[in-house]
Amino acid sequence: MDRVFLDANLLFSAAYKPDSHLLDLWALPDTEVVTSELAFEEARRNLAARGPDRVGALDELRARTRVTGDTRIPTHLLEDVALPDKDRPILAAALAVGCTHLLTGDRRHFGALCGRTIAGVLVLTPAEYFRRRRSAGRRRRA
Repeated sequence: MDRVFLDANLLFSAAYKPDSHLLDLWALPDTEVVTSELAFEEARRNLAARGPDRVGALDELRARTRVTGDTRIPTHLLEDVALPDKDRPILAAALAVGCTHLLTGDRRHFGALCGRTIAGVLVLTPAEYFRRRRSAGRRRRA
């Protein structure tokens, strides 16, 4: 089972665009969608500023998402990870709840980590995650 952690920018996009392909994440079998209070509140603030009529959509997604406040992990797990301080709690939360994937659209800060596994969490863009899921599905059927 995949436990997929979403960064704030993906929560924002999923709520802001009613036809977003990101919404498919919540329908995938054997997949739990996870985020943190921090990421959720950042998405809420950004929606309130740019699309206040879509805040209700974010609340609907929250009801279908595991939201954690836990970011407690052994500090040595992030020692060698090059991330700005503001993004460290995102990776820490994904690690703390045992996520298999961290999905982000933030290429500026997470770009160097994309495709890498950090303490068991594979960092990917949503497009790459969906591509890998499709590829794995084809291999299982073959």
